[in-house]
Amino acid sequence: MSTERLIVTEDNAQRFLEWIQTRGGIARWRSIDLSDPGYTVSTPAMTDGRPTTKPSGKVANEPESIVADATEIDVVTYVEVKRYKLHLRRGDQGLKIKLTDACSRRVRDAVAKAGPGATYMFDGDEVVILAAGTTCTLAAWAAGVTP
Repeated sequence: MSTERLIVTEDNAQRFLEWIQTRGGIARWRSIDLSDPGYTVSTPAMTDGRPTTKPSGKVANEPESIVADATEIDVVTYVEVKRYKLHLRRGDQGLKIKLTDACSRRVRDAVAKAGPGATYMFDGDEVVILAAGTTCTLAAWAAGVTP
């Protein structure tokens, strides 16, 4: 079982709260794909009264953990700090498209510089670097104490 806290953006906080209240909590699935070790996905713990089945071939048959307590989930807001033009190349296996090596380095460096909890997302033909802003528990967020 993971000791990392589950983190959710404000965009998905309401959905996670509903899953805790009506679907047995949040199932956290971590990658077993060695080419994508950072991949994770969250699903409701239960679907139609039964445990949710494996959502992807990239994850194990069972969830890594199930979180059913809103105080164990952090709602984080992000602040945009930088944008870069996407530079893409064809992947090693034909149909895959990847960032160029230089663009990947630039993104990694910018995320590291943005600080702990920073991440990135794609927006059209740009990569957006996001620094972690304020954080509160899902329980506090539901009570109106927004980050």
